[in-house]
Amino acid sequence: MSVQPIEWLGNKVRILDQTKLPQKEVYIETADYSVLASAIRKLQVRGAPAIGVAGAYGIALGALAIEAESKEEFLKKFQRVSRAIAGTRPTARNLFYAVERMDKVAQGGKNVAEIKAKLVKEAIKINKLEAEATVKMSKFGATLIKDGFTILTHCNAGPLATTGYGTALGVIIRAAEQGKKVKVYADETRPLLQGARLTVWELQKEGIPVTLITDNMAGYFLSQGKIDCVIVGADRIAANGDTANKIGTYSVAVLAKENGVPFYVAAPTTTIDPSLKTGKEIPIEQRKSEEVTHLRGVCIVPDCEVANPAFDVTPHKYISALITERGIIRKPLGVGINKIIGR
Repeated sequence: MSVQPIEWLGNKVRILDQTKLPQKEVYIETADYSVLASAIRKLQVRGAPAIGVAGAYGIALGALAIEAESKEEFLKKFQRVSRAIAGTRPTARNLFYAVERMDKVAQGGKNVAEIKAKLVKEAIKINKLEAEATVKMSKFGATLIKDGFTILTHCNAGPLATTGYGTALGVIIRAAEQGKKVKVYADETRPLLQGARLTVWELQKEGIPVTLITDNMAGYFLSQGKIDCVIVGADRIAANGDTANKIGTYSVAVLAKENGVPFYVAAPTTTIDPSLKTGKEIPIEQRKSEEVTHLRGVCIVPDCEVANPAFDVTPHKYISALITERGIIRKPLGVGINKIIGR
């Protein structure tokens, strides 16, 4: 990909500020883990796999800055770093997967110098694994896409959201690379317009025809037979296949089922949380009201009460299949998840 959302530069991290896209490509370089934690909260870096990578790098940066004479002193200070990163976004499973891996590495090191070196190595490995997973899942997912398909997607699940090939968009990009003529309808994805700002931008860079629609147009195009399938990403998947994704995904899934259109979720297995039996247990992030009331800093509504859940949960009954780097999981999703993650 021509643009890297996150890069490790030896002792600092470089991220693409996604809040400035598509008008400007602005990069932030920092060696301060708190700056990276703030970037995750502000959605300057976003998308479940990318959040996990950013979290790992944030922990590595924090660890490198710790001054400690003993392992015990180091671990005490390290926990503050780890907790700060874990507290940035509550819904994305990939973040906690990365934090858990980094915590385990820190506990296993013999001394401070070794722990620091191993943490950096582990963060780079997490980045590599997430990127490789998107390449593999895109190959599996492309088998579901036929030549001439028109695809609806919601939010942004491309390279920007993954540090790799992309999840939902990775499938679409791979299909196009195979010579299949595909078209995409992209929901704008209110309130932060990730579909309008980021998905359209990425697909245009790939030369894939894309039409932007408002969120409440999805039902119209599905009912008119304009859509052959829907593909979205995910932030957390429960053991039974219930899936949390950007707010509005549930509505699209219901509309797709009503109109007999396959609804696919593309996500790496690091997004699956087998500790949660159903989607009812998935924590839903509640974000500030200004994201709804303002556009580019300008208030567009009267003073009023605002609700702003960042995600909703799509029950597994609306999902035709899960696309992962280990293969396609078909119904019953819960059985398939257990098999594919080795439980």
